[in-house]
Amino acid sequence: MTPRRGSPEPDKPPGSPSSGEPVFLAVGKLTRPHGVRGELIMEILTDFPERLKPGVRLYVGPERRPVLLRSQRPHPRGALVAFEGIDDREKSGELRNQFVLVRADDRPPLPDGEYYHHQLIGLQVADEEGRAIGELVEILQTGANDVYVVRQPAGDELLIPAIDSVILSVDLENAEIRVQLPAGLFPDEKGSSR
Repeated sequence: MTPRRGSPEPDKPPGSPSSGEPVFLAVGKLTRPHGVRGELIMEILTDFPERLKPGVRLYVGPERRPVLLRSQRPHPRGALVAFEGIDDREKSGELRNQFVLVRADDRPPLPDGEYYHHQLIGLQVADEEGRAIGELVEILQTGANDVYVVRQPAGDELLIPAIDSVILSVDLENAEIRVQLPAGLFPDEKGSSR
């Protein structure tokens, strides 16, 4: 069950949009202009930077301004990008500190058993017997494996390692993740392990 980055649009709640509204995912953040020809340094926020090729339609900022990618090249802090119609430092400076988005329906398909983070956030988490544990509210990326942050009904957070021996199934249709918690991870009311 490998999650892939592809965060919901910043400052927007996760989950389904209102009826008919497309979902947008952040793939980068424009940090500052570079040079005098309209290029910007972009922090990469996607597992698929190879899809950011000239001619690709992207959306910038909270108003989701449509732009066409004119060029993209590597930079030590991510990538240097330029957009059609933005060809000087002044125009590119207007895009400083804005997120670059793609429509979720334009994302590449993943192999079976792999999911984008935005598909998992908000799902209900239950144990192997179907008992509710809580809601997946965040995914922490660590060096070894991701960790799911599950908010329990009482408000406490439980950290669950996203490894095959713990994550039994992901059911997007029913918005549920089934897990087998390691011994000692989830104490019951009596203080013993489940």
